[in-house]
Amino acid sequence: MLWLLTLGLMFACAALYQRVKLAEQRLEDLENSHMDMTARFLALSPAKKSETAVETGESEALPEVADRTDTEEPGVRLVSALDAPQGEEVSAGPEDIAPPPETAAPPEEVEAAEDRPARTLDFEEIFGRRLPIWAGGITLAVAGVFLVRYSIEAGLLTPSVRVILAFLFGIGLLGGAEAAYRYEDRVGDDRVRQALSGAGLATLYAGFYLAGTQYGLIGQSFAFLGLASVTALAIFVSFRFGLPSAILGLIGGFMAPLLVGGEDANLPVLALYLALVTGGLTQTGNRQGRPWLGLAALVGGLGWGFLLLMDGDLGTADVAAIGLYALVLGAILPTMLASNLYDNPARLISAGVASIQLAILVQSAGFQPLSWGLYVLLGAALAYFAWNRPEMRVANVMAGIIAVALLALWPDFGALEFGLVAAALTMLFAGVPLYHLVKDRSSLVDPAMAAGIPLAVGIVTLAQFGSLDFDAVRFAEALACLVLAAFPFYSARLLWKEDRPLETVAALASGAALTFFAALCLLPDWATPLAASAIALALIAVMRDRMGKGRAFSALAVIASVLVALTLVPSEGGFSEVERLFTGDGTPDFLAALRWLAGFAPFAALTLVAARSNTRRGAEFVAGLLGFAMLAQLLPPIALVWVAALGIVALRLRLPERQMAMLALTICIALWALTPLGVWLQGGGEALTGSPMMLSDLPSLRDTFGFLLPLALGAVMMEVSVPGERRLVFWPAALPIGLVVLHVVFKQLFAIDSMTDFRDLGLGERTLWQALLLAAAWAFAKGVAGREGNRIAAAVMAGLAVLHLFWFGLLLHNPLFDIQAVGPAPLANLALLSGAVGIAALLSLRRWLPDYRIAIDGFAMALATLTAITLLRQVFAGSILPELPMSQSEDLLRSLVGIVMAIAFLLIGSRLGERTWRVGSLVLMTATVIKVFIFDTAGLEGLIRVASFVALGASLIGIGWFYSRQLKAEPSPQ
Repeated sequence: MLWLLTLGLMFACAALYQRVKLAEQRLEDLENSHMDMTARFLALSPAKKSETAVETGESEALPEVADRTDTEEPGVRLVSALDAPQGEEVSAGPEDIAPPPETAAPPEEVEAAEDRPARTLDFEEIFGRRLPIWAGGITLAVAGVFLVRYSIEAGLLTPSVRVILAFLFGIGLLGGAEAAYRYEDRVGDDRVRQALSGAGLATLYAGFYLAGTQYGLIGQSFAFLGLASVTALAIFVSFRFGLPSAILGLIGGFMAPLLVGGEDANLPVLALYLALVTGGLTQTGNRQGRPWLGLAALVGGLGWGFLLLMDGDLGTADVAAIGLYALVLGAILPTMLASNLYDNPARLISAGVASIQLAILVQSAGFQPLSWGLYVLLGAALAYFAWNRPEMRVANVMAGIIAVALLALWPDFGALEFGLVAAALTMLFAGVPLYHLVKDRSSLVDPAMAAGIPLAVGIVTLAQFGSLDFDAVRFAEALACLVLAAFPFYSARLLWKEDRPLETVAALASGAALTFFAALCLLPDWATPLAASAIALALIAVMRDRMGKGRAFSALAVIASVLVALTLVPSEGGFSEVERLFTGDGTPDFLAALRWLAGFAPFAALTLVAARSNTRRGAEFVAGLLGFAMLAQLLPPIALVWVAALGIVALRLRLPERQMAMLALTICIALWALTPLGVWLQGGGEALTGSPMMLSDLPSLRDTFGFLLPLALGAVMMEVSVPGERRLVFWPAALPIGLVVLHVVFKQLFAIDSMTDFRDLGLGERTLWQALLLAAAWAFAKGVAGREGNRIAAAVMAGLAVLHLFWFGLLLHNPLFDIQAVGPAPLANLALLSGAVGIAALLSLRRWLPDYRIAIDGFAMALATLTAITLLRQVFAGSILPELPMSQSEDLLRSLVGIVMAIAFLLIGSRLGERTWRVGSLVLMTATVIKVFIFDTAGLEGLIRVASFVALGASLIGIGWFYSRQLKAEPSPQ
């Protein structure tokens, strides 16, 4: 410990050296500045005299210079009277006159001279004049230490003599410091007395340490009192001898308890001592103009506060002493700091540290009433000292937060004592800020505390008493929440007329939350949404005129409404209520409907009062969802969906601006339509792979008309505004839903539910479906003339007919290779009808999509040729085409059919002037000729072969002649 004092003294001397060096440097800079200004004045002022004399003991006068004539030479030097020895006169002749302005040094040289350091490092100044004095003081202190140590090791002196000598040596050093102070004019350096006083104080500290701790000559109490006396002496003599004594008092004062510490330390006495030391050093720093000294004392005192709390077995007196100590250091002493730089930070940090220490004390003392009282006293002191200084009220925020945390950590308590403590903390940390808010509403801290502390206390109270764990009536907790709600509500009233929406909204939110907690304590669980809805509606009613003035009010209304919706699920019976939304229940539940109506009401109110479009649109959407959920508690599924669809129609006709509500209802209907739509999609997916779609693979008519048809109706009525003053219509989305409905209804006509039915009726069903699609296409095309949307819809329907024919009629279930009945009569059968519908659909597409005419004409010619071959096959095979093998005659007739179809295509192309048909004719004729030459004539002999070649040759010649005439009749392309 003795070495700690020595090192502390060395540190103090080093710090003092730095400060003295800085002070001397500033003094020399001031002197240089004074001399420069004097020289400039002499150079610019007119001279009246030729010489200036400076005599010893006389007051300093400005030197005068003789008038300069035009014949005087430039470049002369100014000699200042300050450079002359005392008692001598300094004359200023022509050579001593300042140069004229035109001959002065250039500005660059002047700037370089000013930027040059004022003085260089002087080795003799530092190591010859400054350091030796401080080194001597430290040496004297170390000498005293080594003298005592030598006497101990050599056994020359008894312990009592050693201690007496240490005291005498310390007192002697202090006497020397006093002598240096009294004869300051002879010593000429105040550092001598500072070094001697520092060494003397350090020696006295060591003497009491040896007497009390090392040798036990005096008790620890007397040793402690001695060290305290030395500390007081150090503080006192610091006014006489300077900074080193104050630093020694700072170090020694806080080290003294450690030097004489024991197991049976008296905490009240120790706390009193530390408080006195801290207060004395703080006041000393203020008196000496050294606020950092008081700040260092506060740091040391607060650090000792944590050490005091390390003793786990605290009695009542100990608790009171430590609590008062934290109170003094956390609230009182920081107000004594006389510094604009350290004032506010020191107060805030001290208050926070003291609050933490008192919180530890409250917990260590088992949450005794005394410890709680001390914490309340700290809060009261902080409130008192921050009464007229709003910037210091942040300390109350920290203390309030820690107090609420302590309430939450209180393990075992009685209802009465918990209520008293909670009430005291609320009045202190919320009531006082509320009073400040009444007087001055410009603070940011007071509204936050008036809104936050009551809410935090309410939550902690409900959690500590388990008020929400069981569905039981709790009057006391409900009353407490209502009383706590009064604080933020009154704060909101005070802030209502101010232009401070954030603070007002925070207060309203806090009061609303506490009111809701009170309702939870009084109402059964099923009524929770009712209470939340009533509170949210009250907030919306209060803020309805402020919705357009700030986003904060709209945000609070939206958050309150969302919280109301969250209270619906989960709750008792809540999951069954949600299940009704997806599965339905024929039994109405009026209580559940009331709960969902409570969730619907705030959003419906927002749609009426919300000023911002986004808020209103979002509220409409959620209101639509919750309104549907409310109806789900009363109506069976199909009735529910149809009521929602009719609601969409009504909104579209009466309130077309409520687009988001219509969208929400449409989404709800779509969720119910997912099941039947999924059934249809599953059957359709299997049909795409070749498995016929039977009647059992379709949704029932009840589900189709009950869910799919309302969805199509809602989509037809839906439209949403988009940026750019445009409207997005949804009726194209209704087309596939409507097709599914029509398809399900259509499948009931043939009722195909087996492979036999599919063989006999499959081709007829497909042909009729394709015809209906084509009819729908023409219906769209003729609906409203001139509108782009109708033409596109018509093309889509015709395209679906063509795709259906291509995929199902040609690839999967072509009568030429699949068992499909085409009918017994030649020509007048389903094959001709199916081909005719397909060609009509292609020609319709050619009309509505003129840019794709070439491809469409090619598909039409291919389909016509395939239909002709199918009809020829029916003549030979009957209704089921794959049953009989193809004969040679039929094969030859296929070639003839190809030639006839090529001629027909050529005539059509010539008639319509369409080159595509003529090219198609040539392609078909070429393919037929290749077939004839390679395959057909290979098995013929005699006249039949001759007749075949003659007929083929004549056909080719006729086609060539006709085609050449067509080319001559047309102008050549550019």
